[in-house]
Amino acid sequence: MIEPFSLQIDDANFTGIEAGEGIPVVFLHAGVCDRRMWENQIEAVAAAGFWGIAYDRRGFGETVSPDEGFSHLEDLEAVLDALDVHAAVFVGCSMGGALAIDFALANPERTAGLVLVGTSISGARVPSLPPEIMQIANAMEAVEESGDVDAINAVDTHAWLDGPLSESGRVKGAVRELFQAMNGTILRKSDMTREDRPEAAIDRISEIDTPALLVAGDLDFPHIVNRHDDLSEEMENAFAVVIEGTAHLPSLERPDLFNPLLLEFLRMVTGQADNEQ
Repeated sequence: MIEPFSLQIDDANFTGIEAGEGIPVVFLHAGVCDRRMWENQIEAVAAAGFWGIAYDRRGFGETVSPDEGFSHLEDLEAVLDALDVHAAVFVGCSMGGALAIDFALANPERTAGLVLVGTSISGARVPSLPPEIMQIANAMEAVEESGDVDAINAVDTHAWLDGPLSESGRVKGAVRELFQAMNGTILRKSDMTREDRPEAAIDRISEIDTPALLVAGDLDFPHIVNRHDDLSEEMENAFAVVIEGTAHLPSLERPDLFNPLLLEFLRMVTGQADNEQ
């Protein structure tokens, strides 16, 4: 059963959820979501004999923090220390993937494996985008400048959940409602303006030799899908998987396809697959 937790670290109160016991699997949410995007995966890893953990970073979900100098990397390290987690497998989506990469570079001895979903990379530069994608990007920028939270949420939902070139409303029901609730919470929060940005990781990717699973949805922005192919070549121990018919959040959209990949990877990196033979 998933249980909530709360951690007071200096002046910030971090909220999270956990379930299970055993080897820790730490889930890092996307920049348009919060810890709730991982509830299905936490239940799945807990049932498989792992300890699933997810928390809201500053500026997301129910975590409360003053607008003070901070680092997401230092926050992650502090959360792990507070939970007495020395090493873990990290599952990060989008901005959460970038944080997982930053952590792996700073703390290789604490990183047992990486699962990167539609990942960002600190220091990465967006390549030249095709005209049809530029049209979407320009529309997103224009709506953001308007300050209309509901309109921004609607455009974000189309771009990140449906996929930029997909029909608006492609993803329906509870998943769409959850996305809009998570993203709406972010849009209504006060900005964290004093973040200490991490050093660029883009030129250090080849230093990561921990096992890594790279997952992308084929309906995501093309440069993000292509990034996973590039990473699979740069990272010594990585392989890439594309989940068809999904966009930026395949774990949220199709847990029935994502979870078996995740569990197979966890069993491989932790040796459980060998033990079961």
